[in-house]
Amino acid sequence: MLEEFVITATRSMRTYAARVVEYLTKFPSFSSFADSLNGIDLLQVDRFADGEIEAVVNTSIRGKDAVLFASCARNEAGTSVADAKIELYHTIDALKRAQALRILVFEPFVSCSRSDRTARRSSVGLWVHLKTMVSLGATHIATYQLHSDKSKSMLDPALCAIDDIPALTLIKRYLCDVYIRDIDTLEKVVRPHWAFCSVDAGGEKLARGFANAFGAPLVVAHKQRDYSRVNTIESINILSHEPVEGKVLWIVDDMVDTASSVESLVHVLASLKPAEINIIAVHALFSPPATEKLTALVQDKLLSRIIVTDTVYCPCRAVSGGIPNLEVVPSAELSAKVVRTIMTNRSMSKLLRSFNAEIYLKSPKLFTQ
Repeated sequence: MLEEFVITATRSMRTYAARVVEYLTKFPSFSSFADSLNGIDLLQVDRFADGEIEAVVNTSIRGKDAVLFASCARNEAGTSVADAKIELYHTIDALKRAQALRILVFEPFVSCSRSDRTARRSSVGLWVHLKTMVSLGATHIATYQLHSDKSKSMLDPALCAIDDIPALTLIKRYLCDVYIRDIDTLEKVVRPHWAFCSVDAGGEKLARGFANAFGAPLVVAHKQRDYSRVNTIESINILSHEPVEGKVLWIVDDMVDTASSVESLVHVLASLKPAEINIIAVHALFSPPATEKLTALVQDKLLSRIIVTDTVYCPCRAVSGGIPNLEVVPSAELSAKVVRTIMTNRSMSKLLRSFNAEIYLKSPKLFTQ
C-alpha cells in the first residue's frame, strides 16, 4: 500500500521539484492524492538582520514521508554554495522537528562530490556533507552520477540509505532518439564511424559504458594534472591505438567544471583529424572560464556540440552565457521514477541496469515503462 508523502524543495530547486510532481501525478497510483503530494510551498526561509536564517514548515507533516529536493551548485535562486548548504541543513532539521516519518534528500548533483579523498591535513567535504545531513535526520539520499563509487561507502547503511542513479543513461537514450533513431543507422553509421573517448584514465569506465552500449570503439586518454594548482592540466596523452581520423568522437565525462580538461583534450584530438568532436557530461557546472573556453572551441570549429543534463540549473537556452551548440537533456521525469520506486518499495534494478542501444531502438518504450 502506498503511504502518503509530500514533495518539497529548498529555494534552489522549487521549479525542478514542481516538474517532478507533475510527472509523478501522471502515474495512476499517485494521481489520487496529487494535491497532498505537492508540498513545494510548505517551506519558507526567514532571514535575520545579522544574516542568520531559519527554515519553517508551514503545515503539518506529522507521520508523513518527506522528499526534499535541493541543490548546492548553481541554482535557480542564485544562492551561493555555502548559503545553499546551510539552507539545506536547516530544512532537514525543520522537517525532522515537524515529525516527518522519513526524510529522503534528493540532491541531483552533490557539489562536494570531488572532495572524497582522505589526507592527513585536509577536510573531506563529501564526508562532512553526508555526515551533517544524516546527523540532522536524513534517512535516505538520492543523487545522480557521484564522482566515484567509493563515495557511497561513506554512509552507514544502518543509518541512511543512498541511491546513486547513472544519469548518463539519459544521454544514451537522447543520442538514440535524436541522432540515431533506427537500427540501420546504428549498424551502418554509429558502429563503424563513431568512437567514445574518456577524459582521463579514471574516466575510462564511463566512456567504456557508451562504447559497449552502442557497439562502437573506445579511445582512452591519460591526463596528467599539476597538483600544485587547482584545475590545471599538465599534459594529455592518447593511450588507445584506435584510429581516430575521420571518426565522430564523443568525449564522455561525469561533469564539466572549468572545461580545462576537455579544452586540452579537444586540441590533442583535433590534431588526429577526426570528422568532429563532441562532449557528453551529466553535470554542467560551467565555472568560469568554461563559457569562454567552450564558446571558443565551437567558434574555432574544433567542437561540434555539448550535451549535458539539467542536474545543475541550466535552462535549455544556455543561460550560462549563451554557449553555442549546447543541448540540455531534462532529468525531472527520471527523478519522478526514482521517487516512485523508493516510495513504493520497488526494486531499483530497472533504473540501474546497463543501457543497450540496439535493444532500445527495437523497443523505444523499454526505458520509460
